[in-house]
Parts: sequence; structure tokens; C-alpha cells
Amino acid sequence: MILIGQYDSPFVRRVAVALQHYGLAYEHRPWSVWADAESIARYNPLRRVPVLVTDGGEPLVESAAILDALDDLVGPERALLPRSGEARRAGLRVCALATGLADKAVSLLYEHVLRTGDRRSPVWVERCTAQIGETLDLLERERAARSGDTWWLGDFSHADIAVACALRFVGEAHPALTDAAKRPALAAHAARCEALPVFAAVVQPLHVAV
Repeated sequence: MILIGQYDSPFVRRVAVALQHYGLAYEHRPWSVWADAESIARYNPLRRVPVLVTDGGEPLVESAAILDALDDLVGPERALLPRSGEARRAGLRVCALATGLADKAVSLLYEHVLRTGDRRSPVWVERCTAQIGETLDLLERERAARSGDTWWLGDFSHADIAVACALRFVGEAHPALTDAAKRPALAAHAARCEALPVFAAVVQPLHVAV
């Protein structure tokens, strides 16, 4: 398999962590959505990452869809979310909040990078900032309510990976919006995940080049 995209993307990284966890071999092509956009377009016309090219040559796009395919590949006994039921719905909800949070952080980053001065939209900046902060607060409350559990749903899952990858990205892209003292449960969760070898194997400091 081939994983396309850089590990500083929270979406690419969550796929890479799952691949590491499952012990699935892959070639990594750290292509940039800016510098390597036309190379990515051969696999995904949206020029977005991650893209996972299967052993059969099929390009899979969008992190949730890729992870669903990987869960099918390894089977229900090893999958990081059950195929149905309450636990699956709970996990997908946390993943959706985490990836939505990361998406807003990407939008806010591009607003700062691509627009300057009067071209920057204060309304959009305020909206993204509020969405990020309020989602972090919600996740903090929910993680604190499960403080007795090592992992979010009891067992290590895609929810743990999605949240940790989003937290690292937000912390690097918008450090002023993160405060470990204000959100200790999330800080502890992130530290627990980042200490795992499957996370340490796929880490890259954020680099923005357009």
C-alpha cells in the first residue's frame, strides 16, 4: 500500500497511526498539497490528503473512509471500532468532533497564511476560533467524565487516535488556543497517546509552505 500525505496533517497521521497499530506495511509518499498538488491529483482530483493506494491499485480518499476499509481488512477482532452498535456510534461521534476541530484549525491556519491585513476576514477568524474553543471544551468535559478509563471508550480506538492527532495539530498551528492547565484531561490524553510507539513512529513538526 502507499500512503500519500505528510504526517503533520492530523488526517494523514490518524491513518498512519492505524497502519502502524495494525502492523500493515506501506510506502509513505510525503507529498504536499501545495508543492505536489498535481502529483496528488493523479490519485485524488480534489488534491487532498490522505490518499491510501491499496495493494490492488485502488486510491482510497478521506480519512474516515480509509480507516473503515482498514478495519474491514484486519477483521472485527482487531478493528479499532466495532462494526455496529452503541460503541461504534460513540466512537464515530468523537472522531467527527476531533476531525471537525482539526478541519477548522486548518481553515484558520490558511486564513492567516493566505490572507494579510484587510484581506483577512475578522468574522471568519472569530467563527473558527469559537468553533475550535467550544469543541475543545466539550471534549475536555467528556474526557474528564471518563477519567477512570485509560482510553476514551475503554479500549484503544480510532477515537483516541483522532483526538490526539487533532490536539497536536491545533497545539502547533494555534498555540494561543490551547491551554493544558485549562484542559488537563485532554492534555493527559494527548500525552498518553504520544508516548505510544505507533504515534512516535509517524510524527512531523508542522510546516506550512504555499
